[in-house]
This record gives sequence, structure tokens and C-alpha cells, in this order.
Amino acid sequence: MVVIDPLRIVLVTPRNPLNIGAVARAMSNFGFTQLRLVNPYDVAFKEARSAVNAHYVLENAEIFATVAEAVADCGLVTGTTSVGHRDLHLPLYRLEPAGEIIRENLSAEKPVALLFGSEKFGLSNEDMSHCHWLLRIPSREEHGSINLGQAVAICLYELRRSSQAAAQRFAPAPTASAEELERITSLLLHLLNHSGYLNPTTAESSELKIRRLVRRLGLPATDAVTWLGIFRQILWKLGKTESP
Repeated sequence: MVVIDPLRIVLVTPRNPLNIGAVARAMSNFGFTQLRLVNPYDVAFKEARSAVNAHYVLENAEIFATVAEAVADCGLVTGTTSVGHRDLHLPLYRLEPAGEIIRENLSAEKPVALLFGSEKFGLSNEDMSHCHWLLRIPSREEHGSINLGQAVAICLYELRRSSQAAAQRFAPAPTASAEELERITSLLLHLLNHSGYLNPTTAESSELKIRRLVRRLGLPATDAVTWLGIFRQILWKLGKTESP
């Protein structure tokens, strides 16, 4: 079965081979394959080295001279920006709602293009003029832009993110039985008695507090076995026998 990838990741004038490789790796991680480069630095593209297990993304990447050519077959074109002080003249969305819009359009007949600018300058006003709207990854304004490879990875994660899947949790580990908790309590009280922690005049109330404390811990069954072993070892080192 051939899987059709409706998303085009478009890098405009990328300069750093490590970033190009990181983009390819992120695409492979999240199941996207269609990489397009606009006027890349030739040396940077040829020397991309960090695309571990994602060489096929680079091998199949398409190179275009202009943004217009790179997005010509796309029904939706979205650009990424750190905003800065520019007057964008385009709708701007945070990544979360932008991701939802892109996901809805990925099932359309025409591909969706997601543009990323060069590491040094980002997308130019001319590049943005080819976009229907822009998105911004929420980050500290004091820090400026995000690394190209990281920005692509964050955006692709958002596109693959599923609130339904995120709500799923691992099955909780089996908890310790009442018998195991009582055994832990007994050994702990035995140790505390020998250490002098328990005051004979308040021993009864202290025992109740410690019994409640042990149960509030919500110990998994495997941890209960470990604690029993620890307490027994301490008693053995102290030369004390285990309490009946």
C-alpha cells in the first residue's frame, strides 16, 4: 500500500548542513517524507550529515529556484515566523490552532506547504507573500527565533499530536496487599523501637500514625518486596530478629 504524504516541508535558503540533516531526521521521526529546498547553499545540502536513518528524505528532496515554484501545487501555504518587529500583513496563529487547521487541510486534494526561512534571516516579506497565513511557535521573546531543526520538529509533533492518544495512560502497577503493608509496618515499628524513636508513653498513638503513613504511600507490590528486604537487612545488621 502506497502512503501519500500530503505535507511539503519547504526550507528557504537553508545554510547549515546540520540543520538540514536535523530537519530530515525530524520528518522521518514523525512520518513525513516530502522535503523541498529553495535555493539552498549547495555545500550545506551536500554535506548534511545528521540525518540518521533519514537519508531517504534527503535523497528524494526536491530543489527549486523560487518559493513560487516550490509551492505551486499546494492548496494551502503556511509560513513560520518569530514575528519580531515586522508588520506582517497576514493572519498570525499560535502553533496549536495552526496545527489544527493544517491537519484539517491534509486530507484535501492538494498538498499543504509549511515554509521555514533561513537560519540567519527567517522568511523574507517576499517569501511570506506566497503564504495564506503564518504561524508562530510560542517562545520567549527575549530569545528570538528557534533553531531550524528544532522548529520543524516542534511543528511536526503538533501535527501528529492526538489529544485522544495523549489521554491514554499506562495501566497502574499492582499495589501492595494489606498483608504486605502490615508486614512492612511491623518491621518498621520493630526498627523504630530498637532505634529509640518510639516513646513508650506515646507508642500506641505513634503506631497508629505509622500504620496510616505506610498506607498513604500507595506502594506498588514490587516496591513492597524491596522495602521488606531493606528492613530485614537492617535488622540483621543490628543483630535483631524479625518481629513475629
